[in-house]
Amino acid sequence: MTLDAHSADLAYQSGFGNEFSTEALPGALPVGQNSPQKAPYGLYAELFSGTAFTMVRSEARRTWMYRIQPSARHPAFVKLARQLAGGGLGAVTPNRLRWNPLAMPVEPTDFIDGMVAMAANSAASKPAGISIYHYAANRSMERVFFNADGELLLVPEQGRLRIATELGVLELEPLEIAVLPRGLKFRVELLDAQARGYIAENHGAPLRLPDLGPIGSNGLANPRDFLAPVAHYEDLRQSTTLVQKFLGELWGCELDHSPLNVVAWHGNNVPYKYDLRRFNTLGTVSFDHPDPSIFTVLTSPTSVHGLANLDFVIFPPRWMVAENTFRPPWFHRNLMNEYMGLIQGAYDAKAEGFLPGGASLHSCMSAHGPDGETCTKAIEVELAPHKIDNTMAFMFETSQALRPSEFALQCPQLQGQYDACWASLPVTFNPNRR
Repeated sequence: MTLDAHSADLAYQSGFGNEFSTEALPGALPVGQNSPQKAPYGLYAELFSGTAFTMVRSEARRTWMYRIQPSARHPAFVKLARQLAGGGLGAVTPNRLRWNPLAMPVEPTDFIDGMVAMAANSAASKPAGISIYHYAANRSMERVFFNADGELLLVPEQGRLRIATELGVLELEPLEIAVLPRGLKFRVELLDAQARGYIAENHGAPLRLPDLGPIGSNGLANPRDFLAPVAHYEDLRQSTTLVQKFLGELWGCELDHSPLNVVAWHGNNVPYKYDLRRFNTLGTVSFDHPDPSIFTVLTSPTSVHGLANLDFVIFPPRWMVAENTFRPPWFHRNLMNEYMGLIQGAYDAKAEGFLPGGASLHSCMSAHGPDGETCTKAIEVELAPHKIDNTMAFMFETSQALRPSEFALQCPQLQGQYDACWASLPVTFNPNRR
């Protein structure tokens, strides 16, 4: 039986990085002491640490859980015969790459089996870097999963998800994102017949809001729009498969209970969701196209100030009003490595070929920018104010070079003529005419 003090209604707590407190039974949270000799209701106290104990207070991530049975109560894990799809890393290539959307599965496929490795810049054993996956599923998980290798940023492109976690339930739809802390146990249930999207696995510092600097105290993503779940527990005395990802491999064991059995908790190492439609886009009101950093939703910093292990950047609907300015993203070569995806609509820098569910990779110092058709139109168009609408592209941007997986380099979705989208750019230089 599943018990929930909040009945069947989904409930959330608001605010990014806050210390939350929630209980599904009255008085389940101890008062004034994290691990009393006898916790209320006969629960067990368990600390869920997302950072080292000695991290400065402002950076520390930890949550105290009060659960029916502790996580330590499990048998040995056994390596699973079926591992994540995608294979190892493929050959090194500096070339620009673009993929069509992956096909939906035909055979019954849950979230774990539907994950396909696409690119990575670090081994899972390293305390920095990211791995990128696409997922496609057509059935709900019956097992429970946790990832020991990093926190997960989920970006749905098709299909709604119900994510039941140790700390409560998140419901997610396209144009929303969710972040699941490293090690958190969860189960992904489909609310539609099938689902597809993108995943960034962050091996480095936990994601947080970027500093605003000269922007001031408001703008971009507002902390109050990030939602964490309230306590919701399962008191199920039945066989449950628990799967973990450890150093890139899947391991499993059988429990005689549901591990989603946390009755109360308090802390800040929590899952959360965010609606991308609430992003407060900023831009120029005079001239020049702003750097894409102005669209950063979340960032995982490195020890070098301003150099990100991972930036999650979006390109949402917005007004374009700059005077005498080339308005699409300009041609550039970048220190960062950009893995782009598209949730809906069209991306304003590409006339065709970049589809919802698809992706592109522009590596460090790889020259890119608008395709020929987009560039020609942007140079000739009358510069009246106009709104870019019905679109949502995003970018996983990282300071370390990404290597595509073997699957990504060999799959039929890889576009063989991506470079051709710039081949139509004409030579318009005339030294006799300014």
